[in-house]
Amino acid sequence: MAVETEAVTVPELALADTDINWDRLDKTRFHIIGAILFTAQSALLHPTSVVKTRMQVAGSGFSHMGGISVFRHILKSDGIPGIFRGFGTSAIGSLPGRVLALTSLEVSKDIMLKYTEDLDMPEATRIGIANAVAGMFSNLVSCVYYVPLDVICQRLMVQGLPGTASCNRPFDVIHKVIKAEGLRGLYRGFGLTAVTQSPASALWWGAYGSAQHIIWRSLGYTDDAEKKPSHMEMVTVQAAAGMMAGACSSFITTPIDTVKTRLQVMDNYGVGRPSVLKTAKALLKEDGWRGFYRGFGPRFLNMSLYGTTMIVTYEIIKRLSVRRE
Repeated sequence: MAVETEAVTVPELALADTDINWDRLDKTRFHIIGAILFTAQSALLHPTSVVKTRMQVAGSGFSHMGGISVFRHILKSDGIPGIFRGFGTSAIGSLPGRVLALTSLEVSKDIMLKYTEDLDMPEATRIGIANAVAGMFSNLVSCVYYVPLDVICQRLMVQGLPGTASCNRPFDVIHKVIKAEGLRGLYRGFGLTAVTQSPASALWWGAYGSAQHIIWRSLGYTDDAEKKPSHMEMVTVQAAAGMMAGACSSFITTPIDTVKTRLQVMDNYGVGRPSVLKTAKALLKEDGWRGFYRGFGPRFLNMSLYGTTMIVTYEIIKRLSVRRE
């Protein structure tokens, strides 16, 4: 579990006293500050998502290029707007999803911590289990909202590439997808996302909690020790743990993400409506097993940076949102 301070102005607290649970948060402030800071974070990382998505699409001409080369190509042909395709839709559309995800994460984590409070297990294990369950549950809940948004944003990112339908605006994407396939077209890849990304979310939060616990102990900090971490030490440890969790997750989940991305943006392989199996077979036929790691560089960078910036941002949001007694 993240290690937090009661307020930014109080930099030294014992590790055992730094948990900011759901009951201590000002919910309105939490969601408003979260919306602002997470939108800013998304803007910084969006170009890596555009590059990764284009590298994963068949016939794009980018699949065998390096991430930096793809970035330069997009910048040269489409300018700054090209590397931010789909950002407006993603930023505005994500606001309700973030409220849903953050609320379900914090509430489920709080419930798990209370449920396991009397169990005979090490504190690190209890915290790790609570984080993992909360991460999985939050992902399952938010998938219902985020998968359609993902389909829309990714289709906007790959406009003009072979095998993709031409769409001008988000509502044009929605109209054409529903007209062609009905509502289920907006949920392409939902099963794959829910089944795979929920455990991946549990893995991320579990890895983050474990990494942070290991780092704190290696630095000589314990719950009952006189030695107390400063605010800067907390941010540094959280950032390092977030980067390690993101790097680990990116390696494990990139093949699944490649299949999911192509499933969501490709309309026809010449054999009818795409499916997970057809998409995986086409990818395997085109480039062998390494084809499943198309876009790994940008995704690794994206998830490592995302893991670092997300968790630091998240912890700052919680500190700033502590309810004044």
